[in-house]
Amino acid sequence: MTTRLPSLLNRSSSALAGVAAGVIALALIGTACSPVEPAGSEGGDSSQQTGGGQDVFGDPADPGQVKPGGTLTVALSADPDKLDPSLSRSLYSRYVFHTMCEKLYDLGPDAKIVPQLATALPTISADGLSLTIPLKQGVKFADGGTMDSNAVKVSIERGLTLPGSGRKSELGPISAVETPDPNTVVIKLSKPFAPLTAALADRAGMVLSPAAVSKLGANFSTAPVCVGPFKFASRVAQNSIKVVKDPQYYDAAKVHLDAIEYRIITDSSIRSANLKSGDAQVADSLSTQDAPSLQQDSTMTVLQSQSLGYQGLTVNIANANGIGNPLKQLETPIAKDPRIRQALALSVDREALVKSIFNGLNTVACSPVSPKSEFTSDAVQVCPPHDPTKAKQLLADAGASTPYKVTMITSNNPDSLRLAQALQAMVKDGGFDLVIKPVEYASLLDQQDRGDFELLQLGWSGRVDPDANIYNFVGSEGSQNVAGYSSPEVDKLLTDARQSTDKAERIKLYGDVVTKLQQDFPLIYLYRQRNLTGVSKKVLGIQVYPDGVLRAAFAGFAK
Repeated sequence: MTTRLPSLLNRSSSALAGVAAGVIALALIGTACSPVEPAGSEGGDSSQQTGGGQDVFGDPADPGQVKPGGTLTVALSADPDKLDPSLSRSLYSRYVFHTMCEKLYDLGPDAKIVPQLATALPTISADGLSLTIPLKQGVKFADGGTMDSNAVKVSIERGLTLPGSGRKSELGPISAVETPDPNTVVIKLSKPFAPLTAALADRAGMVLSPAAVSKLGANFSTAPVCVGPFKFASRVAQNSIKVVKDPQYYDAAKVHLDAIEYRIITDSSIRSANLKSGDAQVADSLSTQDAPSLQQDSTMTVLQSQSLGYQGLTVNIANANGIGNPLKQLETPIAKDPRIRQALALSVDREALVKSIFNGLNTVACSPVSPKSEFTSDAVQVCPPHDPTKAKQLLADAGASTPYKVTMITSNNPDSLRLAQALQAMVKDGGFDLVIKPVEYASLLDQQDRGDFELLQLGWSGRVDPDANIYNFVGSEGSQNVAGYSSPEVDKLLTDARQSTDKAERIKLYGDVVTKLQQDFPLIYLYRQRNLTGVSKKVLGIQVYPDGVLRAAFAGFAK
């Protein structure tokens, strides 16, 4: 259903900022809350409540302080998409995968890559065309099969060849996967590919049971089988997912819980209410409006970290045939003329969004590279100004009639709608008539893949290597290029960055990429959200790192 939301939405962005700030202030007074408390000292007890600028990742559970057994209930803000590492695209599926689908590599709290099912980081040949990975021994899948080099080969090749795979462009130019012995994998490349190890620390590196792959094929998500502390038990669509402890897990002694149940609760206020009532012990993606009150609750801990990803707007330029099919230019003016996309970018006041809509907890983003990335630079952090006057001039230069009407699909949860309403008010000053079309999250993912949208509000949870935040989405062959964007210049810059092992060169190349993207604007980056997770103090061991993944596999109920 397409909606036009009046009153607040018809105000200018400056008026919106004032009104929204007033609403936040009244809400804080009405609930006897105060702004986020100052952060504790760095390196101190990370279970203490902290302010918006301090990362709180959570601590591992002390085995002596937790009791065995019990079912942990996690309130999720959206229904995960397919529980198939090759096909999955949502952050929420990664929460579930963390408990049941381990990877060759993982990230630590410092966002550094560490071995998981591998025993060491890859040995890379001098020419950069061969990676040798040693594997853990004695590891069993949930179906009793042995995890070995053949299973890794099957999993990687599936990611490269399965129709609709979101992993193909992440894995890069792999020419062969060799298995010299059961405990060693050798990945051959046709060209050097610097981001590969980082890719293997995410879904591309998850090792699937060959027996389950053979039996289920493209329906693997209906009964996924991997290596993990837990194994898949059941799923009720748009309601819940349950995993249970896997006694065959190689490190089962570290697993305290009997089961984890993920309940889908899209309304942030209801998630918070469930957390406070004890119906859930963990709630992900807290609203920036709810976080301050939970931080004042002595029975709760709020974990928080700065996301490596971004939230933004994607313009459908040439995704008329659906993702994975040949690009076909849309005939809409915004798709055909970059000046209209530039005008839209100039119409957004990012600072006002962050301060008024997100209680100052999120930060402005103007590119896909986080300021915390080792690949950051002044060039990648350049921000387009907020200039509605220039936006109107660009629309006039493009011959577009004003107000220029554009329809945006967005998730139908309250926080996404609040953002959409703010954007609707802001871009009016730049000459745009933004029509909001709320869609259920899983349907949103389906619509974006089909190319059934004009403008899309969605984000990306972020990866440690910038390539995984850029190439998939703006590379001509990117497996998640739902904008249908194609630029030979950007493709060459990204390919050069992928093949370079010189960090300084890669930094320079990503700066050049951002410069070009801010001319074409297939994506308009808006802000980086803080990963805000509420946790009852009855539970120990919940952690969330900058990759945004909720880590609950080794948690337990306090004694």
